[in-house]
Amino acid sequence: MKRGVLSGIGAYALWGFFPIYWKFLHNISALQLIGHRIAWSFILLMGVILTSGQWADFRNTFNAGNFRIYLIASLLIGANWLIYVWSVNAGHIVETSLGYFINPLFSVLLGLIILREKLRRTQWIPVVIAFLGVVYLAITFGRLPWIALSLAFSFGFYGLVKKLAPLSSLYGLTLETGILFIPALVYLGFVQVNGTGAFLHTGVNSDLLMIGAGLVTTVPLLMFASAAKSIPLTMIGILQYLAPTIQFLLGIFVYKEEFDHTQLIGFSIVWLALVIFWVENYLANRLPVEPIPELGEG
Repeated sequence: MKRGVLSGIGAYALWGFFPIYWKFLHNISALQLIGHRIAWSFILLMGVILTSGQWADFRNTFNAGNFRIYLIASLLIGANWLIYVWSVNAGHIVETSLGYFINPLFSVLLGLIILREKLRRTQWIPVVIAFLGVVYLAITFGRLPWIALSLAFSFGFYGLVKKLAPLSSLYGLTLETGILFIPALVYLGFVQVNGTGAFLHTGVNSDLLMIGAGLVTTVPLLMFASAAKSIPLTMIGILQYLAPTIQFLLGIFVYKEEFDHTQLIGFSIVWLALVIFWVENYLANRLPVEPIPELGEG
């Protein structure tokens, strides 16, 4: 459990700083960036599998059942990547952070409804507070926050699929990117042929960053997949507040995006919920008290 929590924290911290990386590539279309992200991620993962002598084992995972579940996962994460990269480079980092503030609540909801996970009675307090904060943020936003909602739902369902998926984090992510690899390669080849491709035409630094997208993509995703396998989805949902908090701070203080006092109130409510959750979790795991009955138990 402890290792899973640490993996989750590591993944979300790295995702929190992602806007900095993509801002260096703001002059390249989001679709091309996602194509490179998929292609180089798959090449990197296949390199790991081949050099570690795991090809035979990985090949044995090829069956219709695994393909179906990882096809769903690949479509969800592909859509999430595309929306996120476009939003960051279009100047909507604060709204992306709202999406990832909503996402944990959605993960908690999926865990409760679909996986029948349970919360201690005291854990409901931060969940309800966070929900109220997100509702307040959505109302004060002034319009339907489609970027935030799209990111929340796509990654929330992705987390659920990864929780139910049968393969290890390495094999699963390789299969996901492998499913998207051919379409990505075809698209990248097309833009190179018609003269609109960025690779090899925008400078060495941009080329290296596009190649490096594979590394910065696979490391946190492997950490996330490991966490999803070993800790409850409800806990994953709460840990996810780390990434949007970092993204929010970057959007406001580094990239100077618009932010008013009404949004500050909403974000403060969500942060309060996170503090309460950590205190409750610490006390529940460290103090020698009788366990609190879970809701739904007699």
